[in-house]
Amino acid sequence: MYSVSDFRKGLPIIVDDQPYYVVEYQHFKMGRGKANIRTKLKHIKTGSVVEKVFASNDSFKPPDIERRKMQYLYENGGEFAFMDSETFEQIAVPVDSLGDGKWYLLENEEYVLMFLDGVALTVDLPASVILEVVETEPSARGDTVSNVTKPATMQTGLIVKVPPFVKEGDKLKVDTRSGEYLERAN
Repeated sequence: MYSVSDFRKGLPIIVDDQPYYVVEYQHFKMGRGKANIRTKLKHIKTGSVVEKVFASNDSFKPPDIERRKMQYLYENGGEFAFMDSETFEQIAVPVDSLGDGKWYLLENEEYVLMFLDGVALTVDLPASVILEVVETEPSARGDTVSNVTKPATMQTGLIVKVPPFVKEGDKLKVDTRSGEYLERAN
């Protein structure tokens, strides 16, 4: 059971017998009453977003989500192919289910996929991934003003704002939650 103090972005919960993800949440208190939590919830199956308000003492059950480790194989026409490493069963996950997670998938790497009622929902990504820069403009001599950035295209097609010293072929650590550059990888 989850309480409202457990809320975080991406937390799966059951509300009115339906599975949702927490998209946003905000604690607020008006006057002398109890604190309430204003939330935006995204339906796991349909993708519709609803706004709900909960009392601070409400509790929620987690949905019965199965997690399976699968290897990402390739992308084909808007579907991403994954293979179970133990049974060699292959499944296709639509790009809509992955959302921005598609920019962080590397071929032949293993990821944890989340399933609800036998249907693949999304991929559970690590906090950061290491991607290679395939295209970026060279830095101009004298560009040393603080906080200068330039766009860099990563091997997956993701465009990241990077410092001027980054060049093509560099491997960078990128935050999967915000899509921001963290540091150069060794």
